[in-house]
Amino acid sequence: MATKLLASALRQTLNKKTTSSSLHRCLSTAAALTTAPPSQNDEAMTIKGLKISARPLYLDMQATSPVDPRVLDAMLPYYLARYGNPHSRTHLYGWESDQAVETARSQIADLIGASPKEIVFTSGATESNNISVKGVMKFYKEKKRHVVTTQTEHKCVLDSCRHLQQEGFEVTYLPVGNDGIVDLEKLRGSIRPDTGLVSVMAVNNEIGVIQPMEEIGKICREFNVPFHTDAAQALGKIPVDVDRWNVSLMSLSGHKIYGPKGVGALYMRRRPRIRVEAQMNGGGQERGIRSGTVPTPLVVGMGAACELAKKEMGYDEERIRGLQERLLNGVRAKLDGVVVNGSVERRYAGNLNLSFAYVEGESLLMGLKDVAVSSGSACTSASLEPSYVLRALGVDEDMAHTSIRFGIGRFTTEEEIDRAVELTVQQVDKLREMSPLYEMVKEGIDIKQIQWSQH
Repeated sequence: MATKLLASALRQTLNKKTTSSSLHRCLSTAAALTTAPPSQNDEAMTIKGLKISARPLYLDMQATSPVDPRVLDAMLPYYLARYGNPHSRTHLYGWESDQAVETARSQIADLIGASPKEIVFTSGATESNNISVKGVMKFYKEKKRHVVTTQTEHKCVLDSCRHLQQEGFEVTYLPVGNDGIVDLEKLRGSIRPDTGLVSVMAVNNEIGVIQPMEEIGKICREFNVPFHTDAAQALGKIPVDVDRWNVSLMSLSGHKIYGPKGVGALYMRRRPRIRVEAQMNGGGQERGIRSGTVPTPLVVGMGAACELAKKEMGYDEERIRGLQERLLNGVRAKLDGVVVNGSVERRYAGNLNLSFAYVEGESLLMGLKDVAVSSGSACTSASLEPSYVLRALGVDEDMAHTSIRFGIGRFTTEEEIDRAVELTVQQVDKLREMSPLYEMVKEGIDIKQIQWSQH
């Protein structure tokens, strides 16, 4: 229905000379998720200095996910016909948009076991994290001056904590084990009488490890300290229950669960009530916590994505786990020196972070131009420092530089996994053939015992 509505609107504005085939290409929306659009010519395109013959396989689901076609269908009417401002109280357009926003609020709350009244819409998980960390501490600043978090949190949490430090607050950055899991006894020992917040990410965006949320929640309840979690990578992928986890605040994102970009949500517990200082001033929307017009189409999309996630989470998890095993077994069957970063047992199956010994990570990424993946090392920075997450795990610097994150999702196929395995093995073999270190290892030389001289 929504797609027909879009077609009708476009036909009225397009030039009469537009052919039916070009119109079809214009209207090709979410159906193009798993298939590349037809190429206008057979010539390779050049982007950022790289010649690319075709669209690469997409295995970067932790960065963002494609919009589910059913989500797009739910959104389109609120772009084309039901475009009212949800805060307009005097006419039908505002009423129907407001009703759609409240329906989406209920869909999100239902996925995490919360009340719709506890959901605040934001622009994304980054804003939700900023409101949580800064907002809580600034509201309780007279009595609470200390935050506890981990060294492997998302950058927006770490930077929010550094911002608080510049204003005189104290922050404890807890280390994690080699598996990426926080030590619960160290967490317990770090809580002080003036601790105002504990913030621990549920599922790590880089290595996919799942923290012991229920145990952390129990410790926070024991000390009566608010518990915040960045659950952007957990929502719709693992079971989330705000009461079992005992979280006071939870940051959520739309585009990580096959919803649109530019929308997120913040769960804020009502009993016992958690208070924050607003980080944005304006019309007082969202109970004054996040002023600004709520984007109805985006919110509807996030709500639809959450409803689909609740229905299909079990099926998705089983299928993605099978694809992850297919990828890992396929690579390990043909390559040695392959290490999984982070806990193997406590991890989300769709995130597989691998290090390839004796291979330079940036070179491997450049060689894998036909597979869209991310590197654990900061390959775009001038310093080329390895990932701070992998460093926190105690991964050797040379191995941290060789990490690749494979992200598997709802629309990933077995054929794509097999092709990714083939291309990865080819590129690693090619780079190792040029590596004198790998040749020395094959000859039985322990390169860690070599004392290199400087010239």
